[in-house]
Amino acid sequence: MDKSEIAAVGHRVVHGGEDFQSSTIIDEAVIRAVKDNIPLAPLHNPPNLKGIEVARKIFPDAPQVAVFDTAFHQTLPPKAYLYAVPHGLYWKNRIRRYGFHGTSHAYVSHEAAEFMGKKPEDVNLITIHLGNGASMAAVREGRSVDTSMGLTPLEGLVMGTRSGDIDPALPFFLAKNLNMSLDDIDRLLNKESGVKGLCGMNDMREVEDSAMAGDKKAGTALDVYAYRIKKYIGAYYAALGRVDALVFTAGIGENSPLIRGMCCEGLEELGIELDTGKNEERSKANRDISTADSRVKILVIPTNEEKRIARETKRILMSRT
Repeated sequence: MDKSEIAAVGHRVVHGGEDFQSSTIIDEAVIRAVKDNIPLAPLHNPPNLKGIEVARKIFPDAPQVAVFDTAFHQTLPPKAYLYAVPHGLYWKNRIRRYGFHGTSHAYVSHEAAEFMGKKPEDVNLITIHLGNGASMAAVREGRSVDTSMGLTPLEGLVMGTRSGDIDPALPFFLAKNLNMSLDDIDRLLNKESGVKGLCGMNDMREVEDSAMAGDKKAGTALDVYAYRIKKYIGAYYAALGRVDALVFTAGIGENSPLIRGMCCEGLEELGIELDTGKNEERSKANRDISTADSRVKILVIPTNEEKRIARETKRILMSRT
């Protein structure tokens, strides 16, 4: 490979905290800021920094661009990102809701608007990213105004191995009554809970097959999983006031007709009507699976975070000329 052919290198950086509302050229100040945000993403920001370091050595003449997973959600208003805890925890320790999967939510928001023949600023969307990790976002006129993940990716939806929303007092109960350490509780909630905790499996294809074969635990896990998503659909419908489309994406959202059907079941009074035939069709293309009479479109938009990073990198380069 001729290194001179590389115009720029785009990097996915998980946590930019409140320092970055958009992608940016990486310089020493950006690297310091990413380091400062390590306490908010101790498992992700260090390897992100290592990747930047290596890329700068290999391609010293190419601009390096950081695309932050948290940036898309920096448009959340205070009423959506603040926790109801003493305010000093926010302004001293930056404890607030940040949200994640922003690169995916941004990509499918843009793609969904284009698919509908509209500009992003002309539509309100509920984006539903369902993979082993899962999150949702309320997107008003191209801007994220709420999202299900919080300070960490543990908050929100039921996920493959993460609990999602729980009673905040549960860790105290586990420590006091079961003598669990903080590390034990962290492992329990992040790696042993969610769908896996409910039925012993976290591969959704396996869970669906087991449920269809009569496994009651698997069936209950699917019910809990879909019910949480439906609750967030209702909440974000209320937050947005008008919804033009639900957008399903990521591995489960793109490939599981069963989960999409369960999430949309009973929402007809909200103008959300699923076409069961279209829902069962297998395709890798952007598609509409709602009925002709559905006031709210139901779209399946395959995510492409790498493409979003490439687009952002190109945009940053073009803005410098």
